[in-house]
Amino acid sequence: MSTRPEPLFPLFAGLETLTGIGPKTAQNFSGLGVVAPRDLLFTLPQSGIDRRLIETVQGANFPDTLTVAVTIGKHYPPRNKTGAYRIHVEDAQTTFQLVFFHARGNYWEQQLPEGSRRIVSGRVELFDSVPQMVHPDFTVAEEEADSIPVFEPVYPLTHGVTQKLMYKATRGALQLIPPMGEWIEPSQITKTGWPDFAAACETAHAPQALSDVTSTSPARERLAYDELLAHQITLALARQVERRKKGRAAQPTGRLQGKVLEGLPYSPTGAQSRAIAEITADMATTHRMNRLLQGDVGAGKTLVAFMALLAAVESGGQGVLMAPTEILARQHLQGLRPMAESAGVVLEILTGRDKGAERAAKLAALERGDIHILVGTHAVFQESVVFHDLRLAVVDEQHRFGVRQRLELGRKGRQADVLVMTATPIPRSLALAQYGDMDVSVLDEKPPGRKPIQTVLVSTDRYDQVIDRLRAAIADGRQCYWVCPLVEESEVSDLTAADARFKRLRAVLGEGVVGLVHGQMPPAEKDAAMLAFQRGDTKLLVATTVIEVGVDVPNASIMVIERAESFGLAQLHQLRGRVGRGTAASSCLLMFQNPLSETGRQRLEVLRETEDGFVIAETDLKMRGTGDLIGTAQSGVPRFKVADLEKQANLMAVAQSDARALLTSDPSLEGSRGRSARFLLWLMRQDEAIRLISVG
Repeated sequence: MSTRPEPLFPLFAGLETLTGIGPKTAQNFSGLGVVAPRDLLFTLPQSGIDRRLIETVQGANFPDTLTVAVTIGKHYPPRNKTGAYRIHVEDAQTTFQLVFFHARGNYWEQQLPEGSRRIVSGRVELFDSVPQMVHPDFTVAEEEADSIPVFEPVYPLTHGVTQKLMYKATRGALQLIPPMGEWIEPSQITKTGWPDFAAACETAHAPQALSDVTSTSPARERLAYDELLAHQITLALARQVERRKKGRAAQPTGRLQGKVLEGLPYSPTGAQSRAIAEITADMATTHRMNRLLQGDVGAGKTLVAFMALLAAVESGGQGVLMAPTEILARQHLQGLRPMAESAGVVLEILTGRDKGAERAAKLAALERGDIHILVGTHAVFQESVVFHDLRLAVVDEQHRFGVRQRLELGRKGRQADVLVMTATPIPRSLALAQYGDMDVSVLDEKPPGRKPIQTVLVSTDRYDQVIDRLRAAIADGRQCYWVCPLVEESEVSDLTAADARFKRLRAVLGEGVVGLVHGQMPPAEKDAAMLAFQRGDTKLLVATTVIEVGVDVPNASIMVIERAESFGLAQLHQLRGRVGRGTAASSCLLMFQNPLSETGRQRLEVLRETEDGFVIAETDLKMRGTGDLIGTAQSGVPRFKVADLEKQANLMAVAQSDARALLTSDPSLEGSRGRSARFLLWLMRQDEAIRLISVG
């Protein structure tokens, strides 16, 4: 079934196939992301208007939309062309006015003759303490009361699309839902009492009260779950394709690992030992490992990754550790070299800088198997790089990689296990959305000896005091970071530019003391500036967020973040983690500009209260929403139309276990529920998943 099933054709046809929609209107709908009738099913009402009949407008909380039966009284036509046409009406307890503008001739006298009975519905406001309903939405005879919806859905709109049109179009789309089998696990349906898919769509588009428009209403919850389930089936298929790829069972002896652990000045934390055990067990199976190692700043991921690399070497193979930048690759090299030497393991680095004879010698040694562990940048993936026997690839800071890139990595086809490290604590719901195809190990303890970092909020008015504090720290032999929000002065923004800040700080603190690094520098200059800071030649490094990931300078003990309110919490937490890596007491100054909004203050206070990255990430998700949290463009996190990752995190976890269980019992989705699940994948436009079934 690698082509769309015929019963779904009408839902994926052009919008013009719906009554009342021409080519121009169809184009307007694209402003809502609606290109086919199917998209209308998932464009749900945002709220609703209660139009239940009440007895009187008296005592209502104006302004409000009200529906009431009235007797039409006297008409008062306007005195001039632009004036208002007023009609006095009387309900069961009081009188009020209907008001119309641009009235033509005796139109309203014919429509609403004096003495007749009508039901009117519309927004009532007080004007000179007289209640007025201006241009009622409905004025119908009493016997036609049914034509007024009791609760009218309110849809999101875009240019050229009205509520009436939206209502009509969604009704047209609902007619096109074909009979489909149930794809949700029966026990889940029993437990939640969810309606079937067609009934859920009908109910979600015909809410009867405001409670039907919330994410907890059964119909909406069901549709949200359908989206999440389709996404998790796609990830589970990707995981299944990966797992079907034969891995080679590693047979680690523990000899090299033991040597390294003996030489450490501390014992690994419980979380580190657990992660090492999970990874080693994965490597010992015959399927390929595809695991995420998620740890907070300073939780000791590098040691865990190195133990995994040693397991590969103990099994007679090689390992590679890939970092996103050359600076980070060199830093890994410096950190790992002493441990490698203590175990008698050959560790080398390969980056874009290696040229000529030196590069050729490294490549030859790698192919012969003389290099056991290679550290490098993406240069490691070039055709010319051939391993003697690659068993494990470790990818560092990989949130810049989506599922597709992970599959690419696997397609290198050397049957190597894959371990991905990320230092960004991700709330569980997002981790499942983004990394649902992987198994996850979490490091949630700090190694002993990491000193707490004092976090202080300072307003930009106290700039001079901050400078004095830096001066004292530098005189004391310490180093500091100063992070600026943007690189160049732009009209739009008054955020201080890194360049201007660098010049000001250099003028105050002296030539040669202050370095600068930002994203627009040529790589060689950037590396030189970082190196000078790492060596201690410069004492203060002015930087943009390029230093967020992994830079390690143990002597740096103060981090100043300017305009901290303009950063995401997770990013501030990452930046703060650049200090507190040595023996000195460290501090982080969050400089904010007054006036600070209430939420701005709350966000910064969360950082002051806790250093737990997972707590911070959960708070960030609650306060900012998914898109902002991870920078949507490159995040690999899908956009859902109905599901709300903040509020429905628990559904994502259920969807993951449901999807994995379904594929375990029916790997090629041929059973009756499996075939329904294929319908779901088509319905949710998961073409990648359908391709994976046919590949499988």
